[in-house]
Amino acid sequence: MSGFRNSTVYQIYIKSFCDSNGDGIGDLNGIRSKLDYLKTLGIDYIWITPFFKSPMNDNGYDVADYLSVNPMFGTMEDAEALIREANEHGIGLMFDMVFNHTSTDHEWFQKALTGDPKYMDYYIFRDPVDGHAPTNWVSKFGGNAWEYVPSLGKYYLHLFDVSQADLNWENPAVREELKNVIRFWKQKGVRGFRFDVVNLISKPDLLEDDFIGDGRRFYTDGPRIHQHLKELVGDTGIAEMMTVGEMSSTSLDNCVRYANPIERELKMVFSFHHLKVDYKGGEKWALMDPDFGALRDLFCKWQEGMQEGGAWNALFWCNHDQPRAVSRFGDDGKYWKESAKMLGVLIHLMRGTPYIYQGEEIGMTNAGYTSIDQYGDVESTNYFDILCKEGKTPEEALHIIGERSRDNGRTPMQWDGSEMAGFTTGTPWLSIPANHTYINVAAEEQDPDSILAFYKKLVQLRKENEIIADGGIRFLDTGTSDVIAYERTLGGEKLTVYCNLRAYDVPVKGLTEFAGGEILVCNYASAGEGGVLRPFEARAIRG
Repeated sequence: MSGFRNSTVYQIYIKSFCDSNGDGIGDLNGIRSKLDYLKTLGIDYIWITPFFKSPMNDNGYDVADYLSVNPMFGTMEDAEALIREANEHGIGLMFDMVFNHTSTDHEWFQKALTGDPKYMDYYIFRDPVDGHAPTNWVSKFGGNAWEYVPSLGKYYLHLFDVSQADLNWENPAVREELKNVIRFWKQKGVRGFRFDVVNLISKPDLLEDDFIGDGRRFYTDGPRIHQHLKELVGDTGIAEMMTVGEMSSTSLDNCVRYANPIERELKMVFSFHHLKVDYKGGEKWALMDPDFGALRDLFCKWQEGMQEGGAWNALFWCNHDQPRAVSRFGDDGKYWKESAKMLGVLIHLMRGTPYIYQGEEIGMTNAGYTSIDQYGDVESTNYFDILCKEGKTPEEALHIIGERSRDNGRTPMQWDGSEMAGFTTGTPWLSIPANHTYINVAAEEQDPDSILAFYKKLVQLRKENEIIADGGIRFLDTGTSDVIAYERTLGGEKLTVYCNLRAYDVPVKGLTEFAGGEILVCNYASAGEGGVLRPFEARAIRG
């Protein structure tokens, strides 16, 4: 068995996890204080979002120095202590490498602004075309993806915020600089790396307008992406370490290559197609109810397709860029507990390595903010203005932001029911949801039927059952789009998983065949009978 197949990863968004010094911002020492909690959860790795020097225009994903710690999060000594203490707890740390772009505050970009040709070639500068931007590509945060620098008479590319300048990966000097970043942290004892939007790093030689899209078809899974990844991984000696790539708008064929061990690129990949089933017309900021038939088909395509290609999935619902799954795909009201547990079963028993995002294990919900002023995310505030300019009322725009904002996943971790949720003794950088009084770690640790207790069980099941870690997968026809079902097999063993995504009873084709079978896990006190699943019921049956 490969080590990472029976492992579970816990993602920490550092700014919102635990504040150790009362300034309202989570920090490295806050993580150190919660290592015992994470050990009892049973996880094997912690992925920590960037804590490097940064102006924090995009909450740390705008790195100004990869080799230094942002003082708001602690010191290099704190980082070294965290690495050491996590290893002592049997937990490996994965650091987040933002290698598509740097902050415009980075020393390299500042030297480029002086006209230094060496450092201008670290980025993607281009001359104006007919007095305008080189292409009509759209930034993922809105607006044109090019910014003009009058002193240079040139534009630079920023696929994200204007303060995040894209690096030129065609320059060997850039690739060597980034390899040295990996070597630096690896030497300090880091045991894995997550690579941010890494499939966007390879840009085409010819930059041209996109008259049918926003430009992404030209740079997504770009022309030399696999070559660059092989070189990065091979030259830094991380082929056997825990690595995961975030893949933006990617394809199954490319992900098979990224995550097939033969290719020696990455151990696994994040893809996001399943998190777009509630995007009306494919647009993030256009709301619709989730299409659970499409969700099932996407899980089937990616699970079975990656299996066929010998590649490995990263399994997840939530992260720092996504709304909370229980609010989005479940029910954060009447069936909060049942739906949160069901969503856990659906992901954790699949083929791949599951990722738990902080607070997911206690059923944290969307923020429920009532004013745009409560949001701190640059994407959210930008799109509020865009939606209003498109003709939405402020109330309509706020509702859309409330459903889609990345801040939904960034509210402070709810440790207890006190005023500041046990997150800080000061004023939190982002408002704490009112439901922290009953949705919190302290309360759930005392409840054997809690979502937290259930997640601990899911993590343990993967370690104890080889069929979950190493078995094959095949999706089943349930006769309804309301239920997703799949079968795991290993040798002569079989495990069948059924998950009802609706807040009502649903009859399921084939379920009666398992009458009398051993229930490995169920999110109700006892498994239901007959061929009907109760609201948000999840049932895994062995045999």
